[in-house]
Amino acid sequence: MYQVSNFFQNENIKTVDSLGPFTVLEYQKDLSVMPSNAMAAYYCNEMNVRKRQVVCDLSKAQITLQAGAMQWTVGDVNATTGIKGVGDLFGKALRGSVTGESAIKPEYKGTGLLVLEPTYKYIILLNTEEWGGSVVLDDGLFLACDSKLKQKAVARSNFSSAVAGGEGLFNLGIVGNGAVCLESPCPKEELIEISLQDDVLKVDGNMAIAWSGSLNFTVERSGKSLIGSAASGEGLVNVYRGTGKVWMAPVTKGLA
Repeated sequence: MYQVSNFFQNENIKTVDSLGPFTVLEYQKDLSVMPSNAMAAYYCNEMNVRKRQVVCDLSKAQITLQAGAMQWTVGDVNATTGIKGVGDLFGKALRGSVTGESAIKPEYKGTGLLVLEPTYKYIILLNTEEWGGSVVLDDGLFLACDSKLKQKAVARSNFSSAVAGGEGLFNLGIVGNGAVCLESPCPKEELIEISLQDDVLKVDGNMAIAWSGSLNFTVERSGKSLIGSAASGEGLVNVYRGTGKVWMAPVTKGLA
């Protein structure tokens, strides 16, 4: 039996979103300030730069977590490596090496609470059922998910142009139906959602943060020829082709 006080009922902490086992909390003001950083804290608050934290209710689902993201737990909580054998370890290590994600993501199960490290990034909760049971994530966005979801490395269909465009060759794919928690440099309110029906989306820059696993993702010349690409001033673009949807930030991550 446990009781947590001055957390969920704290007037300075607001629940801003929830999905499945995940609840997103947002600190309305940073109260842990000193005179030396009080001005910065004031303007951060005015510009929506706030601490956010994810609480996972393990009684609703077992959670797979990005390595190092746990801050504290209470109640019946057990952590495992999620490794089911030598073959599984090799597969996860290989996937981690090509996607840039941590090779081993711990899994937490039980009936207690798991609270993640606070972050100034934006927390986005995603339901994979709304993506046809398969979603691909841009590098570095994964924070946590329901452990029943499967993770896999999704390869680009044209390796040479991906290298030329400065993009990675693989992305992290999430397959199954359940909740996923993303750590994004862009708030959900600014994300542009584009739905495709046997059509094509071309993006000049690394602005897509998630797209349906049913889409064919390539890096191609913006024009049909090298001369046409040079004349347009765009060069190589990210291309999403087929039926599905894309979440796109208004600016690239480098400017976000």
